[in-house]
Amino acid sequence: MADDAATTEDAPLEQAPATDERRDAVVAELTELLGDAVVDSLVKPGLGIWVRVATDAWSETAEVARHRMGFRFFDFLSAIDWLPSPYGRYEDAAIEVEFPPPMPDRADAVPGYTGGDTRFQVLASVAKPGTDLRLLLKADVPDDDLRIGTWTRTYVGAAWHERETHEMFGITFEGNPDLRHIYLPSDFEGHPLRKEFPLLARVIKPWPGIVDVEPMPGEADDAEGDEDA
Repeated sequence: MADDAATTEDAPLEQAPATDERRDAVVAELTELLGDAVVDSLVKPGLGIWVRVATDAWSETAEVARHRMGFRFFDFLSAIDWLPSPYGRYEDAAIEVEFPPPMPDRADAVPGYTGGDTRFQVLASVAKPGTDLRLLLKADVPDDDLRIGTWTRTYVGAAWHERETHEMFGITFEGNPDLRHIYLPSDFEGHPLRKEFPLLARVIKPWPGIVDVEPMPGEADDAEGDEDA
């Protein structure tokens, strides 16, 4: 029994592969097909592929990925706002908050794998059926012109995702004929997933769990029993 335990403890941990030829080959093929439109890429061996493409090549990238590389499964499309929150962490928010808050310096933003040069990026995930290969694609959205091409001509399922992204971030997908709101009234002002959009309920009232922690069921009864004792 002791020998078995020693063998288990001494066994070397399985290391992640240093390289991943299959995923490297995907990046090489995409780069060959798109040329300079591939801005940056990252392969995490055994895990995934991240590729950032030029803004004006966003729609073409979808066509290439699906029709020429076999990534026919559309997973999701969304956006991200890399601006640091002007409110800080809501968990630490003070009750008195300046409105509108001073906007932070975007130079402090860290735009994740493959980088980014603008405040907003769109990102989408597609996969190759029958394999474990998945592509996470990104593209910058110009700060002074929040428009980018649509994916709806290639992946029909992207239509709702683009509508939601338009509604929540204010990004227009050129070529998508139906960018009506999904969740909010049509006359709603603002875009709730932008960092400067205030979550007023979290500013006025401390974050749940910070104060007024309610006891778990049974704990209150136990506490009362201890006091009686």
